Amino acid sequence: MEMLKMTDISKSFFGVPVLKHVDFSVEQGEVHALLGENGAGKSTLMNILAGVYTRDSGTVLFNGEKLEHTTVKSSDAVGIAFVHQELNLFNDLKAFENIFLCKEITKKSGMLDKKAMIKKAGELFESLGVEIEPTMMVSELETGKKQLLEIAKALYANAKLFILDEPTTALNNEEIGHLFTIIRKLKEQGKSFVFISHKMTEIFTIADQYTVLRNGEFINTGKITETNPHEVTRMMVGSKYCEQEAYETRECGEPVLELGHLSGHGFSDVSLSINKGEVIGFTGLVGSGVSEMFQTIFGVLPITGGTLKIRDSAVSMHSIHNAMKKRVSMIPSNRKENSVIQDFTLLENCYVSEHTLSHKIQHIFSRKENKKFCKLEKVLNIKSNSPGDMITSLSGGNQQKVILARWLNTKADILLMDNPTQGIDVGAKAEIYKLINQLAKEGKTILVNTLEIPELQQVADRCVVFYHGHLQTELSRDDMSEETVMLWATNAINSLEVAK
Repeated sequence: MEMLKMTDISKSFFGVPVLKHVDFSVEQGEVHALLGENGAGKSTLMNILAGVYTRDSGTVLFNGEKLEHTTVKSSDAVGIAFVHQELNLFNDLKAFENIFLCKEITKKSGMLDKKAMIKKAGELFESLGVEIEPTMMVSELETGKKQLLEIAKALYANAKLFILDEPTTALNNEEIGHLFTIIRKLKEQGKSFVFISHKMTEIFTIADQYTVLRNGEFINTGKITETNPHEVTRMMVGSKYCEQEAYETRECGEPVLELGHLSGHGFSDVSLSINKGEVIGFTGLVGSGVSEMFQTIFGVLPITGGTLKIRDSAVSMHSIHNAMKKRVSMIPSNRKENSVIQDFTLLENCYVSEHTLSHKIQHIFSRKENKKFCKLEKVLNIKSNSPGDMITSLSGGNQQKVILARWLNTKADILLMDNPTQGIDVGAKAEIYKLINQLAKEGKTILVNTLEIPELQQVADRCVVFYHGHLQTELSRDDMSEETVMLWATNAINSLEVAK
């Protein structure tokens, strides 16, 4: 039975078409993968369905009923739930309060019935197999549990169709497995899912059908069992798709970053020497300590033991500002919370760090900043209409490039990149890989943390594997296979040794 049918959907912003006569449908009890590069029109199509945007033309049928002038409220009322990549939860409220926001249970007196809401939330979590204490503050929850809280919230609202936008971006393998178990369980109850992801392994694990959009146009749809990752990728990026390796060998210089038995929150006793112009890949399961080590090098977290040297200069009183003065920069894993200033334009996001360093200069000269931005925009191939546009108007890949431009604007030459391609498509990923290799050729030293081994193979000179806060091993390029890395990242290598 067809649950959703969107026909001939078109949408333009300021005269620029972003959706051109797109068709999309979902069956009851189906997981439908909606695929395409950033900017392909996926989010716009789903925002039309969820009532965030109004369509310029076309029709939407949901359970056989025509949806007219859809709003967020009317979409929610018929049973459509949008679980965004950047979760829409209130960190300062408790778990049960997020679920019942605007849907509160009240007593006859009109007062809130907190006991009833806490009990109902507990039953909801139990039915999903989710270990969340209803009275726990959302700010204290791990990312994986926040994701499941969003789904629980939608279930309470009696959602029939769930739109999951990059739901696994910040989850570890165990959390992904749990999420997929819940999706399959809800499928059996007749719930349907639109699954938006750039991770082919997950798409081919969980999806029943797929639809590909490119440049706002419908490209193809079909059963996931009748295609393959290679073919889907070609449909997504068209003639731009290329399997050539981005990595290039280069000469590296003297050591510029030295860690001597360095310890901090979440990691300990790490010793490394990293050379000028070198790209070092870091990997490990979520929570392995790499992100915390990056934050410690950048001055976000304190050093609790050992030594840190930047260009032969020992670091003592470390802070973000001191790190920036030493030309160290960081692209953190969560753009929304830690990088992108959503109320700023592209230009303002670009120059904000540079002016933090040169705070004695009290005036900002727009013409000068525009000139610098336009130069970086060209070098990094940032796709935008104007430096004065809000950064939220850009795709994830282009937002990431603006953050990179911010640090290049400070003349930073040690770049810490924590999951730099998180939530961006294959085409934008290829551009990021190319940029990393080009910057390394220019003498920048780059540390890249990622869970994706093929990503390391595209950029890294060597690979450092972490496990439970400790440096497990260093691997050369020739040894950077997915199997070898995972043996070390899961500590299975030691189990094999014991078995021998």
